[in-house]
Parts: sequence; structure tokens; C-alpha cells
Amino acid sequence: MSFSDVLEMMSGGVPFYVAAFIIVLSILVFVHEWGHYIVARMCGVRVEVFSIGFGRELIGFNDKHGTRWKFSLVPLGGYVKLFGDVDPASAGKTEEVEDGDTIRPMTEAEKKEAFFSQPVWKRAAVVFAGPAINYIFAFILLGGLFMYHGQPITPPVAAAVVEGSSADEHGFKPHDVILSIDGKNIETFQDIRREMLIALDEEKHFVIKRGEQQIDIHAAPKRDTFEDRFGFKQSRGLLGLISPRHAIRIDTIASIDGIPFADDLTKEEKIEAIRSRFGTTFKIEIPKSEDESDILTINPLSENNLFISDKNAAEYGVLLITGAAENRILVQHGFGKAMLEAGKQCWVITRSTLEALGQMVVGTRSATELGGIIRIGALAGDMAKQGLIALIMFTALLSINLGFINLLPIPLLDGGHLMFYFFEAIRGKPVPEQVQEYAFRAGLVFLVGIMAFANLNDIIQLVL
Repeated sequence: MSFSDVLEMMSGGVPFYVAAFIIVLSILVFVHEWGHYIVARMCGVRVEVFSIGFGRELIGFNDKHGTRWKFSLVPLGGYVKLFGDVDPASAGKTEEVEDGDTIRPMTEAEKKEAFFSQPVWKRAAVVFAGPAINYIFAFILLGGLFMYHGQPITPPVAAAVVEGSSADEHGFKPHDVILSIDGKNIETFQDIRREMLIALDEEKHFVIKRGEQQIDIHAAPKRDTFEDRFGFKQSRGLLGLISPRHAIRIDTIASIDGIPFADDLTKEEKIEAIRSRFGTTFKIEIPKSEDESDILTINPLSENNLFISDKNAAEYGVLLITGAAENRILVQHGFGKAMLEAGKQCWVITRSTLEALGQMVVGTRSATELGGIIRIGALAGDMAKQGLIALIMFTALLSINLGFINLLPIPLLDGGHLMFYFFEAIRGKPVPEQVQEYAFRAGLVFLVGIMAFANLNDIIQLVL
């Protein structure tokens, strides 16, 4: 039985999505906290607790180093508690130790194992290790995937242009190859889609190759707000180029160059009408609903793109709107190339996340697109239903985002601690405890507010 078969049997609705979310989140939390744990142990710091989840302990054990490993009731995160910290967030320190029913001062030997007594570089290393291991984990997942399964590559070719789109208005043509956008080299169609998604309606400089010519085009994608099948809204920029991955069933074509096909026209007659126009640029109409259609400008290059040789074949009557060599391919890389591509993906995802957050801050993108655990759970379930490869890609994406968010300089997050350690290194002494305490309180209020806002967004968009 394949992975997809198992998922199909398990996909019974909400429980499946909840299970997929908890499994993915628990893996990422374990990876993140293990980063803190292993570097703390390397730096000579005692780790008191390693918990997956919060609240009451469900099951656990003590290891030979005195660390309590446990699963807790609420599986929405986790923590490691370092010796000498008041709480798992390292928001304060204590020089007292619980010894049975009594509380006593730490011995000098115990102080050497306490987190607060370590030099600033060791404390920074322990804190930085959590986000860093999330990036390393994503890097390994993507690199391994590109080596053993392959990297999906769709060349940056305009297979077709949507009539009335920004691409149409600014003169893009079928078979244009996009070389760069705002000076960034474009290697795949996914790169184009990602750049447009973030651009919204901001003008971009495109360098394209058309035949032997190199042409500059300045165009802004059109902002589009769409709802996914769960009702969550998101903004994106739409340029209006169709990927080479797309193919068209000829029997779905409603008209050519504005001339409707007769209702009684057979598939073979439609095929003949398309065949007669090979090598020319023409427009076809593809109905999307009763009231809406897409009109695409295409230029099929050769008869080989039309599957007409075998009327019994499943592909009979399918039109590829670019040459076969331009379609999506799966490229297996050697170790070096796979690691290089994985590194590129980590950087691109980080940059896109940073740009999207910046757009929310300045108001270019609506803050209602900020999703909480419901939206993440829905995505996790969808990826799991698509199969193991999609789930691995999603896990890598989420791991990068978890690492990135934890590096933000917000008190209580790892980035907030690193900010205080930076000031400590500059000043030669720690930031006053009272200042840190007020900062941690403000950070707590901010983070609780953001989480409440994100989850309220999810609930409102699901209900309304």
C-alpha cells in the first residue's frame, strides 16, 4: 500500500487535518528545541526539561543527565528549560534550587552548569541554535528531496498570454523567455510566480528574450484577492502569463479568434480547426463558468504538440501550448547541485516572507492575510493529501518560517534574547534586569495579541 493510499483511508475530514498539523508541528518543535538542547549540552549547561507541548505532562522519562523528556497536553509548541532559568522563556534567573521539599542556594559547582552564569557568547550560541537548526533541517529536507526525488523545474517561458491581463497590455507574447525581474535572474516559471505574488501591483522591470532579441518591459501585475476552498483570503499579483505546464482539452475550447464553435461540432472537427492554425498566433476562449471565460493568446509550434495519433489514448485531443521540451520536468541533482539549490530555496523563501511581512507593516498587504493555527492546519492537511513529497516541501517551508520568525528581535522570542546579548557584548555588562523584565512583558502582550489576531482572522474568514 502506497503513502497516498494510506492517506486516502485516513482522510476523514477534520481529524485528518488536525493529525497532519500536530505531526508536522511536533516534528518542527522537536527540531527547534533540540537545537537549543544540544548546543546547551555542548556548552556545559544543564537542561532540566525538554517538552513537546505545554501544560500537564502526559508521558515522560528522565535521562542519565537529569533531563526530563516529556509530551504535554497542549501540542501547540514546546520548550527546553535550562538550569538556572525561572521559566522556559529564559525571562529571568534564579540562584535557588528545589531539593525535595526544600529550597536551597546553588552550590558553586551547580552555578557552573547554570545558563545565566555562562559567558555571553555561549548564551547567544544556545539561543541562536534553535532557529539555526530549523534552517538546517529545511536545507537537509530540500537537498535530499532534490537528490533522490528531483527538483520540479518549469522553464520561465510564456506558453500563453491572458487577454486583458497586465502581460497582454504591456506586450508580452507567447514563447517569450523571462530572463530577469528587477535584476534578479529568473531560472524557472516558479520564480516568476513567486516574484509576482509578492509584487502585488508594484511595477517591475522585465528582461525577456524573444527569438534572438532581448527586450525590456516595465509592467506591474494586477492585484487580485482570492479565497481558497476554506474561505481564507489572500492577495497576490497576477501578470497574466500561462505556464508551460498547462495543456488544454480541445473539446473545452469555445471559440477561436472570437468565432464560436458550433454546438454540434465534433472533437475531430475542433482538432482540425486547431491544426490549421499551427505556427500562427491566435486566441482561444476557455469557459471558467457560465458567466466567465479566459481568452488566451497562443502560438502552438508543431503538430507534435497535439495528441491525435491514437484516438484510444487518454491524451487524445489535448493541446500542449508549448513544445514538449518546454514542459515541466523533474531534475535529479548530484549532491553539490542539490545543496546549492536547497540553499537558494531557503534564501528565496526567507526573502519572500520578509517582504510579505514588510508589506503588512506599511499597509500594502492586508494584515487579515496573517494566518493562525487553523490556516496552517488546513494547509498541512491539504499537503498531506497531495502526498509525501508535497508534505515534505510544506514541512521545509514551515521550518524556514519558524526559524525566521524566531529570529525577529521581539522580547521572549530567540531574536529578542539575541538582541539583549548583543547590547551586553557592546556594554560589557548585562542590560538591567528591570529593563529586560519590562521588555519581556511588552513582548508577551505583543505576541499574545498577534496570535489572537491571526487566529481570529481564521475564524472570521471561515464563518463569514
